[in-house]
Amino acid sequence: MNYYFITGSSKGLGKSLSDLLLKDSTNIVYGLARTCSVKHERYHHTTIDLSNLDEVLNYDFPELEKTDKIVLVNNAGVVGDVKRVGNIDNQKIIDCYSLNLIAPAILTNNFIAKYGSLDGEKIVLNISSGAGRNPIDGWNVYCSTKAGMDMFSQVLKEELKIDGSNIKVLSLAPGIIDTDMQVKIRGAAKEEFSNIDRFIDYKKEGDLVAPDITAKQVLRFMTEEGLLTNVLCSVRDLTN
Repeated sequence: MNYYFITGSSKGLGKSLSDLLLKDSTNIVYGLARTCSVKHERYHHTTIDLSNLDEVLNYDFPELEKTDKIVLVNNAGVVGDVKRVGNIDNQKIIDCYSLNLIAPAILTNNFIAKYGSLDGEKIVLNISSGAGRNPIDGWNVYCSTKAGMDMFSQVLKEELKIDGSNIKVLSLAPGIIDTDMQVKIRGAAKEEFSNIDRFIDYKKEGDLVAPDITAKQVLRFMTEEGLLTNVLCSVRDLTN
């Protein structure tokens, strides 16, 4: 069997990816989110607030049998306060770093400790962002957490290489998806975010990609050997 652990599985990309994976009878999905919107006999939900690090620390990965593939998808994330430094709510800084960077690091640490020696293919897929590779005013916290995710993934890859481990790790930028995060971005104040008009135009001109389409692209990175090579990757790397 193939086992997938997906954070933020209740909406957006996480839900679309869960629904897509469950179409294959050999897949079992474990979702971690504050609410449950996926109903399926092979879906197992854990209600958890991933910005609450006590809850993250208390999460135990289950015992698994007949493991052909085990995948952790660190998908959950928030853009946080779209404001300039000096105007950001301090608690939202803490929550954003906890959800976007610290929780994935803890989950990855425990995932490898639990399943590293088991048989089968193992993948850690971190959902990053182009914002972690390009500075955007008003997005300081979001950009820095995604840059941290990229570096965490790169160092992990080096460690796995040195240890001779067969675990694969990716930090994938999924492109601009039509989710609640985009709604929040479009609601920002222009004096806090100079590029807001561009993001409003993305919606008006139909440039935002549906989560279901992105989910299919993400699945390719988990299943096509040629796409499992580079740690830092993007859906833009797909040629067909």
